[in-house]
Amino acid sequence: MPRIELCLPELDLDDQPITLSAWLVPRGAPVTAGQRVAEVLAGPATVDLPSPVDGVLVRRLVDLDEPIKVGQPLAVIETSP
Repeated sequence: MPRIELCLPELDLDDQPITLSAWLVPRGAPVTAGQRVAEVLAGPATVDLPSPVDGVLVRRLVDLDEPIKVGQPLAVIETSP
């Protein structure tokens, strides 16, 4: 089955440190396109990260409170063929 990476998008927050603050979907759970999957903390702002596709969250690549960078893969979502 095809797999899609959920990556941290450009947030345009003036080089603030960014960390993963919450996973909102457990590993193995189905997700729909646009559904909130995770939250990141960038300076004083909390930003929701939506799923780009319908599928199943099969792998988390980042731990809570781990520093992350723009473009970094955070999770893998498996889609139906």
